[in-house]
Amino acid sequence: MARRNVISDGLTKTVYEADDPNNCIVYFKDDIVVPVSKKMQTISGKGVLTNRISAHIMTRIEEVGVPTHFIKQVNMREQLVRRVEVIGMEVMVRNVAAGKLCERLNVEEGTILNQPVFELYAKHDNGKRLLINDYHAIERGIVDPFELEDIIYMSSRINDFLNGMMCGVNMRLVDFTIEFGRIFGEYGEVYLLLADEISPDNCRIWDIHTDDRLGRDRLNVENTVLIEGYQEIAQRLGIIPEKGFIQGGHVNEELAAGLEGIENELARARRLRSVGRGGQPRKL
Repeated sequence: MARRNVISDGLTKTVYEADDPNNCIVYFKDDIVVPVSKKMQTISGKGVLTNRISAHIMTRIEEVGVPTHFIKQVNMREQLVRRVEVIGMEVMVRNVAAGKLCERLNVEEGTILNQPVFELYAKHDNGKRLLINDYHAIERGIVDPFELEDIIYMSSRINDFLNGMMCGVNMRLVDFTIEFGRIFGEYGEVYLLLADEISPDNCRIWDIHTDDRLGRDRLNVENTVLIEGYQEIAQRLGIIPEKGFIQGGHVNEELAAGLEGIENELARARRLRSVGRGGQPRKL
């Protein structure tokens, strides 16, 4: 599949045009922003792992009825997705107190929350994220009440499923950040899909017994992200060999390229539900 023009070039991914104008190709980079220093870092093989983990999780999420933009893994660093109009808002779902939430709630890091906490963040053109509430999101025209209801429902469904998935392999889903996008029907109807990615780049994942960090908050004394955590997540999910394919800081390209591709077969048969059907939105 030949690459075409660049649609967008972000910190951790580049999006290209695909042969079909309704789709696009996402390339997963080895770059990452270190949480503490906010500096860019390049980690050999990170893009291979995030591509594969996200492809696996997106496919599994389709199985519980949440539509996603993911179509198939093209190669070890790229995937084919449906082209959507990305909604300018991120949803952060928190199950365990970590990061800035500890200060907001005045609790210690690692405190299990009584119920999931949903946070909305508006995305600005300058790259900054601003914490907002549902009234702000509607007032600013980021979403309408019907869309917001569906987004919160789907986020809750995703959280329930991912908690079970992670717990089954002795991992705790501390929090994660997701994005949604719109596609439009022939008669102007609007459909929502889970977009972007779900990987250690936008999740906090800890060992359920030791609280050992396995995602992007797994740092050494120099505040360098340790890729071993990403690889362990993929190993526990059963999507790479037990011995892994990153050894001594280098990727075994032959082994990585030989992994079986992941395809979202359910997406072909998925009948999307348009936003706003079925009456007025529930009170949030």
